[in-house]
Amino acid sequence: MSAGTRLSLQLGLLALVLATLVWPRVERYFLADAAAQNGVTLQLVSDGLSAALDRYAPLPNLIAARPELAELLQAPGDARLSERVNDILLNTAISVTASDVYLMDMDGLTLAASSYRKERSFVGRNFSFRPYFTQAAAGGLGRYFALGTTSGERGYFFAAPVRDGSRILGVVAVKFTVEAFEEGWQAASSNIFVTDPAGIVFMASRPDWRLRASVPLTPRALSVIRDNQQYPADRLALLEIARRSADGVDFAEIDGTEYIASSSAALASAGWTVTALRRAAPARVQAGMVFAAIALLAVLALCIAAYLRHRAAQRVQVHRMLEQRVEQRTKALRHEIEERRRTEEKLRRTQAGLVQAGKLSALGQMSAALSHEFNQPLQAVKAYAENAQTFLERGETGEVRDNIGRISRMADRMAAISRHLRNFARRPGEAIGPVPLGLVIDDALAVSAPKLKGSDVTLDYIPVGGAPWVIGGHVRLQQVLVNLISNAVDAMDGRGRLTIAATRHEGGWRVTIRDTGSGLPPEAAEQMFDPFFTTKPMGQGLGLGLSISYNIVRDFGGTLWGEDHPEGGAIFGIDLVAAEAPDQIAGREAAE
Repeated sequence: MSAGTRLSLQLGLLALVLATLVWPRVERYFLADAAAQNGVTLQLVSDGLSAALDRYAPLPNLIAARPELAELLQAPGDARLSERVNDILLNTAISVTASDVYLMDMDGLTLAASSYRKERSFVGRNFSFRPYFTQAAAGGLGRYFALGTTSGERGYFFAAPVRDGSRILGVVAVKFTVEAFEEGWQAASSNIFVTDPAGIVFMASRPDWRLRASVPLTPRALSVIRDNQQYPADRLALLEIARRSADGVDFAEIDGTEYIASSSAALASAGWTVTALRRAAPARVQAGMVFAAIALLAVLALCIAAYLRHRAAQRVQVHRMLEQRVEQRTKALRHEIEERRRTEEKLRRTQAGLVQAGKLSALGQMSAALSHEFNQPLQAVKAYAENAQTFLERGETGEVRDNIGRISRMADRMAAISRHLRNFARRPGEAIGPVPLGLVIDDALAVSAPKLKGSDVTLDYIPVGGAPWVIGGHVRLQQVLVNLISNAVDAMDGRGRLTIAATRHEGGWRVTIRDTGSGLPPEAAEQMFDPFFTTKPMGQGLGLGLSISYNIVRDFGGTLWGEDHPEGGAIFGIDLVAAEAPDQIAGREAAE
């Protein structure tokens, strides 16, 4: 047998295998995939409709709670009240994007409506024949889909009773049109239609399917439609749908076109059935293209088998080259990661340096006040010492003892100030963990005391009760508070009232610092936490304090914010995560 004959037999055998085994599987796969995509579209449409109904359902009860509606129902002849209620309903319809909102008395007569200015207004029309009216008049939530008898627009109606205590005075109804949903469905690859309990297609992505019956209508169903004036009964032509199933895929044929039909999704609250249909032809075309590609590849595989054997050695070589490139890229990535780690470490050191610089800058700005704070006790110590020497010469030991006690207390005062300043100025090396909020605020006020005393600022602060603990670092949180207090004093030009408060907030703690200055400039609202942004005059600030403070608080898992206070001035707040005291944690762990 010649090579040409052998190749012909192999190609014939391949064609037989492809036609009997491969093509059915490929076609079934693409049809099933199209059905799955159609199902996703169906679910999205159903969820969207359900969400819209859930969103609109509470609106009638909310509107019915307006006292003006009950007043008009009790005084329907009041023209001024009627005009006001019309305006209320018009504004309500605009705000909730409703087609119409209207108020009816217990006879179904419309007393006021959002459409009162339109030529085809609902005012004066009677809708007692609508099921939504009778449902709401009986005290329930009315809901109904129909073609509007006045507007000629399809819409869904919600209705609720208007009450005066337990007495029902009338009904308020809200209508929403469905065109927006249908416009959204136009972009979908599936055709969507929605049927009511009677099988009427009242919503559809295709206009020629709308207001058609998906099933033959019984005389009783037609009678109900005519009595409720739900649809024009003479226009309800039959939309013939032939259904079948094959290989686990449901099909439907409409007007000679075959569709892949996903199982309909029912909206129980409205009694609707949603159906998604996707044309089967594109899936089969796609399957044919893939099958042709598979067949071509199979033929090519037979023709180039020898070439593939020749290329096997080359593939090994290429594989080795790829391994070398991967190894080189891996080394480059490791170098890049190490370089990034070093850069991040450098950034952390830079931030720590900026934090320290900010603290030293704050101490420098308070230098004059600190000098006064130390100089005053020193002068007093000198005076008490001279007095003690005089009393000692006179032999008045009691007075000497009193002056020495005063000198000791002055020394304690200077030691306390020095301790607070030393703790404030040191580089923070502490880990983040539980810290006592009240003690941190007290230490910050102690550091800021010289600046506050050197100004004409009144401090309004009530110590925190309950000994709360928060997540943070003692020194860094103290620095943030000192920076905010200093900024507040500067914002008031040294004259005004400074209010500090600590309160519970959303399970954590919030510390607020409010001044009575001129408030935040307009440009500061979005930039105040940016590095080097400052509103102070040249030479009085680097613009780093708030930026550093913001990052410190963020490291604690908290939030730093600032805004104008409604009563004037500015207010800055620190929202911190609440923590348990260390002794409580230790007690719980011991109990476990």
